[in-house]
Amino acid sequence: MLQKLSSFRSARNIIFGVDALQEITNVVKELKGSRVLILTDQGVMKAGIPGLAKNILVRDGIETEIYDKVQPEPTIESFEECLQFAREGKFNLVVGIGGGSSMDICKLISAMLANPGKVQDYFGVNLLKNQGIPKIAIPTTSGTGSEVTAIGILKDVEQELKIGVVSPYNYPDAAIVDPLLTLKLPPKVTASTGMDALTHAIEAYTSLGASPITDVLAEKAMALIASSLRTAVSNGSDVQARYNMSLGSLLAGIAFANAGVTAVHALSFPLGGAFEVPHGVANTVMLPYVMEYNYVANLNKFARVAELMGEKISQLSAREAAAKSIESVKALAYDIEVPVGLREINVPETAIKQLAEGAATVTRILVNNPRQMSLADITRIFEKAMAN
Repeated sequence: MLQKLSSFRSARNIIFGVDALQEITNVVKELKGSRVLILTDQGVMKAGIPGLAKNILVRDGIETEIYDKVQPEPTIESFEECLQFAREGKFNLVVGIGGGSSMDICKLISAMLANPGKVQDYFGVNLLKNQGIPKIAIPTTSGTGSEVTAIGILKDVEQELKIGVVSPYNYPDAAIVDPLLTLKLPPKVTASTGMDALTHAIEAYTSLGASPITDVLAEKAMALIASSLRTAVSNGSDVQARYNMSLGSLLAGIAFANAGVTAVHALSFPLGGAFEVPHGVANTVMLPYVMEYNYVANLNKFARVAELMGEKISQLSAREAAAKSIESVKALAYDIEVPVGLREINVPETAIKQLAEGAATVTRILVNNPRQMSLADITRIFEKAMAN
C-alpha cells in the first residue's frame, strides 16, 4: 500500500548501552561545553547519579555545577527559578539527568537561554525563534522518551493543564541512555514509567501520523516492553530486563516523537494538571478506554498490538484479535499494580465534565487520533474509566 509522505527526526547523537554514562566527557567536548549545568531532582540526586556524572566531568577538567530542585510535574514558577539560576551561572551547556521532568526542564532552559521573553510566549508549536545552547539528556527511568523528543512540558497551575513547547530546536544534541542507571528505580516507578513507554509505542503505532519507519520502531518497542516489564518490576536487579526496557523506551520515544501520540495523552493531561496524577499513571488509566474507542478504526494494527503483547490471535477474527489488545494492556497493568480506573486514583465523578473539556482543548494531539473524537465521545470515555 502506498504511504503518505513522512519525515523523521530525533536527537542528533544517541549513545545507548551499558556504561554509556562514561562517554559524557567526550560528548560534552564534542559540543564545546566548558561550563556545564546538570539539572536533576532530589530523588535522583540521592541515588548518586548526578554526582557520578559531575565527578567524571570534573576529573576531565570541565567545570560543572548541579541544580537539584527540579520538581516532578514542574510548574511554570519552578521553571522560572531554575532559569534564573542558569542565567546567573553563565553556563554554556546543560545536562538533564532523571525522568521526563528533568529532561524537559533541560530542553526548556536551553531554549530560554537563547530566546527572548518568557517561556509562556512559546507554548505551542514551532514558536521558538533560536536554537538553544547545547543540551544532553540522560534518562534514569525507562518511560518518558524525553531524551529523543522535541517537546518540553510544564504545568500551568491556573489552567490546571500541562502545556508544551514543541519545536525541532528542543531535540537534545545528545541522548545518553545507560540501562545501569535504572537499576535502583523502585518497583512502583518502574511500573508506571514502563506503562508510559508502552503507551507511547501503541499510540505511535496507531496514530494517523505513523509511517513505515515509526511502525518498525513501535513494534520492536512493544515487543521488548511486553516481554520485560513484569520482570523489571518484580526483580529490578535483572540487567537484561532493564536493558530491554531502556531500549524499548528509547525506541518508543523516537517513534512517538515522529508519529505523534493520540487521545490517551490528550485525556491524561488534565488528570495531571487538576489532580497531580503522575504522567505514567494517568496514561495507564486512560489507555485501555481510548483503545476500546479507537480499535474499530484500524482492526489490523490493533490486532498486531495484541500479537506483540503476547496474545494468540491466529484463530480469531480481525475484530476479536483487535479487542485482545485491550485485554492484554489491562492484564499487564494488573500484574504490575498500576491503576486502570479513575476511582483507583481518587478522581471524583463530578470532575468528568472539567476533565473532558480540558482534554478537548488539546487539539494538536487529538488530530492524530485514528478515530475522530467529539466532546461527547471524550466524556463517555472518562465515564467508562470511572466505572472501572
